[in-house]
Amino acid sequence: MSCFQGLFFCPEAASLLLHNFCIYHISPPGHELGAAAICAEDPVPSAEDLADQIIEVLNYFGLGAVMCMGVTAGAYILTLFAMKYRERVLGLILVSPLCKAPSWTEWFYNKVMANLIYFYGMCGLLKECLLQRYFSKEVRGNVEVAESEIVQACRKLLDERKRTNVLRFLEAINQRPDISDGLKRLKCRTLIFVGDSSPFHSEALYMTSKLDRRYSALVEVQACGSMVTEEQPHAMLIPMEYFFMGYGLYRPTQFSDSPRSPLSPSCISPELLSPESMGLKLKPIKTRVSLQV
Repeated sequence: MSCFQGLFFCPEAASLLLHNFCIYHISPPGHELGAAAICAEDPVPSAEDLADQIIEVLNYFGLGAVMCMGVTAGAYILTLFAMKYRERVLGLILVSPLCKAPSWTEWFYNKVMANLIYFYGMCGLLKECLLQRYFSKEVRGNVEVAESEIVQACRKLLDERKRTNVLRFLEAINQRPDISDGLKRLKCRTLIFVGDSSPFHSEALYMTSKLDRRYSALVEVQACGSMVTEEQPHAMLIPMEYFFMGYGLYRPTQFSDSPRSPLSPSCISPELLSPESMGLKLKPIKTRVSLQV
């Protein structure tokens, strides 16, 4: 949730997305609101397992082909899903995506964070490590400038997560395989955003070079970290408009009072912008069917 609140509460972006789509938000196992700690004895799912769980969610809700949007690790999972289930993906919108296996530097950094979680839980040092990955220094603040509200909101959400659940997801991502070789065979259209201050900036450039140029585009956002959706959601608006136009999904209406978007935010009911209306508090569903009757 902390990856998308800024985007969906940006009125122009929300009007664009809600005009065209019914939004389904998928959290990693154990990251949904109010989730209990997952039993430590349960096997840690692989990145491929996480991708396979997406198809179960789509089938549960009776969805056909969908447009997918993900940030960093979520972008990796959705890319892997699109490679395995091509007929179920119309297009990909990826923010600071990953495609390679972890470098030694990232692997070691993740191991340090895993040890912090294991021994100290969601401690202050761990949250600082995560926030450095997510946000640029401009919004993280310093001794002279207070951190921004989006960082404070993310810090609060991190406090609410169970240590074992975060650890399991981190371990799954730290063991991810390289999927670069399969990117050329990805035929759905792909729009990539990345902040120039993101630690995954070079990986996003590498991924773009591996995709078929006929179906992909890269947008680099200045003075922004990994979470473009939070720091600069307005920078995503125009590229997404053109991206959706390629599908015939976005049709301008006669109600327009914005110089940037043919859709007017004032035409969107405020109730539609609530987390409940956008599916952010859907009752969690099981993505594994028990074999016991």
